[in-house]
Amino acid sequence: MVLLSAAVIAMPLATLTVPASADPKIPEPEAKTYIVGLKADPLVTYKGGVRGIPATKPKAGQKAKIKTTAAKKYERHLKSTQDKVLRQAGVKPSAKKAEMTRAFNGFSAKLTAAQVSKIKKSKDVAYVWEDEIRHADTVSTPKFLGMTGWKGVWRTEFGLPQTSGKGVIVGVIDTGIDPNNPSFKKMRFGYEPTGWGGVCDKGEDPEFKCSNKIIGARWYGEEYGNQVIEGEYKSARDRNGHGSHTAGTAAGNHRVRMSIDGTNVGRGSGMAPGAYIAVYKALWETADGNGSGTTSGLVAAIDDAVADGVDVINYSISGSDRYIISADQLAFFAAAEAGIFVSTSAGNDGDTVGKSSVAHNAPWTMTVAASTHDRGAEKTVKLGNNATYKGLGVGPKVGPAPVVYAGDIPAAGASAKQAKECHLDIDESTDGNQIAIDVAKADGKIVVCDRGTIARVDKSAAVKEAGGVGMIHANVDPAQSLNADFHSVPTIHVNSEHGDAIKAYVASDSAPTATISARSTAPAVAPKMAGFSSYGPALAGSGDLLKPDITAPGVDVVAAYHGDPETGKPQFASISGTSMSAPHIAGLAALMKERHPTWSPMAIKSAMMTTARQLDTSGKPIKRGDKNATPHDFGAGHVVPKFMFRPGLVYESNRTDWVKYGCAIDQLQLVGFADECEGVKMDPSDFNGASISIGSLAGKQTVSRTVTNVSNKTKTYVSKVKAPKGVKVQVIPRKLTLGPGQSRTFKVKLERTTAAMDKYAFGSLTWQSGKGIRVRSPIAVRPVAIAAPEEISVTGKNGSEVIEAVSGFSGKLNASASGLVPAQVNDVNVVRDENSVIDGYTSFTVPAGTKTFRIATYDDEVDAADIDLLILDSSFKIVGQSAGSSAEEMVTMHDPAPGKYYVAIDLFSSESSVDVPVNAWILGDAAEGNLTVTPASQSVAIGSKLKVTANWTGLTAGTRYLGSVNYADGSTPIGDTLISVVA
Repeated sequence: MVLLSAAVIAMPLATLTVPASADPKIPEPEAKTYIVGLKADPLVTYKGGVRGIPATKPKAGQKAKIKTTAAKKYERHLKSTQDKVLRQAGVKPSAKKAEMTRAFNGFSAKLTAAQVSKIKKSKDVAYVWEDEIRHADTVSTPKFLGMTGWKGVWRTEFGLPQTSGKGVIVGVIDTGIDPNNPSFKKMRFGYEPTGWGGVCDKGEDPEFKCSNKIIGARWYGEEYGNQVIEGEYKSARDRNGHGSHTAGTAAGNHRVRMSIDGTNVGRGSGMAPGAYIAVYKALWETADGNGSGTTSGLVAAIDDAVADGVDVINYSISGSDRYIISADQLAFFAAAEAGIFVSTSAGNDGDTVGKSSVAHNAPWTMTVAASTHDRGAEKTVKLGNNATYKGLGVGPKVGPAPVVYAGDIPAAGASAKQAKECHLDIDESTDGNQIAIDVAKADGKIVVCDRGTIARVDKSAAVKEAGGVGMIHANVDPAQSLNADFHSVPTIHVNSEHGDAIKAYVASDSAPTATISARSTAPAVAPKMAGFSSYGPALAGSGDLLKPDITAPGVDVVAAYHGDPETGKPQFASISGTSMSAPHIAGLAALMKERHPTWSPMAIKSAMMTTARQLDTSGKPIKRGDKNATPHDFGAGHVVPKFMFRPGLVYESNRTDWVKYGCAIDQLQLVGFADECEGVKMDPSDFNGASISIGSLAGKQTVSRTVTNVSNKTKTYVSKVKAPKGVKVQVIPRKLTLGPGQSRTFKVKLERTTAAMDKYAFGSLTWQSGKGIRVRSPIAVRPVAIAAPEEISVTGKNGSEVIEAVSGFSGKLNASASGLVPAQVNDVNVVRDENSVIDGYTSFTVPAGTKTFRIATYDDEVDAADIDLLILDSSFKIVGQSAGSSAEEMVTMHDPAPGKYYVAIDLFSSESSVDVPVNAWILGDAAEGNLTVTPASQSVAIGSKLKVTANWTGLTAGTRYLGSVNYADGSTPIGDTLISVVA
């Protein structure tokens, strides 16, 4: 793994990919579209400070007012500053593709690398991101969630189901909407929305109409860098279906009759049937049927949604799993500060292998995982050998009939993979479908198709076209979920274990047969985590903030879809994904907004989390596959709407808390918050959220939380702890008494006893008031063997330095040294070129086994005011960069891939040329004899403070060295501290 220094960000933050070339000269990067974020606050968070322009930040409980004199003046000020930044870089303001001022202060433009470098140096600029493409994260759920019936949430909390959520505006940023779908038809109850300032932009679609249900529509097309394919609507109308589905799930009308491909599936409703919908089409249909859009278009949509006056935003769109400082996340920061609740999807990468996959890790949004609901869909398949296997599906019984494995009957021209997966078309470049299975051998048979590559329903379409009478859809990975899709032929979906057994039977029997049962309508045990649902820990913050936050139904969700391409007739679809779970939470948040209009987004988030459940409908722990799920799968648990309206206590947070957290994880400093981060001292685990997570527990740690009583009565709460296995937990104080509106702070002491190292252990803390209210927070901790400084810097040819650390274990701590190695110095003559970012370069070869590769330049060695560094690998792909405001630049890579690395230098100062000494250190495990560590071994206890002394001797004066102090539990490495020395 490659880890970069604080000056380097491993995400599309203006890191440039350079095309490979056989020419030894490094080629110039190509021009690309970038998003430029400025330091000044956007309109909705501006608190004053510009002469003659008063604050425009709305007061608590109010919406932004963008038509006031102050707002207009401040927007002009922001746009003028944006124009000035471009002019200073030699770019005309007309080059702007988009400009944002309300929730995000910035613009997008196509720029050369040299122009980007100049813009980054502006005192007004916070950061520059490369504009990247984002993707969509792709009837019984109201009943399953307890919304329906006389005792359901809609009637007990709001009186009438169809008006539940009235007056609340849900903004849906997605692929658009089908305004003709009955889920979005005009409501009978015409409540005037408060604070609405949006528009209904019909675009090039005069038949697109808004109503008192869809009250606003905007779209972000080619001018934002989006590719609009032939047949797409240049309006907010939905061609893809994803946006209609998410909008319908969040706020579709009540008891809409739904059918899929002619099959009646009953009546369905959104979570907030009485809420308004505002549509922001920023994702567009792609040639392969997916939805995607540029980040600049998405940020513009967020900017407009906040200005228009939405109360809730649903964002079922991909995001970063490592950073909370992407342009869209910073726009959501402002949205949350303005009182808007934001629901984001956790991502659909849960069936991949890796440490973590959850996206959208900022504390100011709700990150939603996906799980099943209880719509009955169990089926069985009985084989000719009498073996019977369970799975999921819809449709009638079929069989007994001959059964064949698709991989054994490939069509001419089909690859083995295409045949196994029952591809509907093996050559999309030609007209018509060329199915991957042999028609003659599939006719009249049940066909076993492997999961993968293409849409699940396309597989059954291929089977039907080949004359097959049924399909057994077999998973190929234990992590994959089961889905009850609406298929072209009767189908059962089985797990990989059962699939393997069925395929083995087919291969071994001379005349194999199978019978697929009809669907059972008995309620299924639920929820179960979806195999695709992305999981924690959150890489942003190194596990010190729990993500995802919560789970909601996201498997086989039936809702509105795009209109029929030929007739325009409204359609419905059953779709799975965290894209489907996020709008459940968005709709529920709309209900919370109606019930508690003065509550902050974080209070609503806390209420949902602390009242969530961790057991399924059978009373057993929620499962992921065949194992018990953990908070890294479902966060606080599965949402329970009937409890969330009266949570008793909430964990509040605001801008100050978000800034402290973002500074504590060393990210907000990089995007214009350096002044606010100055002096911030906070452990990220102390963020005041409704969960407790410690990514590195070295023996002992104490975290603090503050709760606020949101009831109208004085209540006493008693703490109850379910400690993580092998961890001791103590809550101080054990009891809290709070009057209405009162807040109290408590501490939680956690100490490892026997918990395994480097593995998460889970538990919970519940505050309980009598037999009624329970306020539950999950606990996730990862014990580590040592907490030591990442690096120390010292001087002198000879000397010593004490390193203080904390032990996470009891036993013998061994310490040793690697290095010290002197810098390799290459002198580079750099000649300034206004139109290039490569004014000079050199190279270094990194051997296998290198632990640390560092490149640095220093002010006292360069007669120039400012240079920047780019690090490129042997294929000329940029793998690191450092772009400070001086000649003091550094890039550090841990465990780099062996090979040749180029160091390109960009000269910014007024000198036409300058000599730059480039320092490089290539550090392995070997000790060089000039660094020792004492004591080499010492006894330590859990949570004990310890000291080791680094001693160096015999160094050459004026030379810079790099080494490391290495820690081990016996012979097992547990960490290290880099040591840099200027002799």
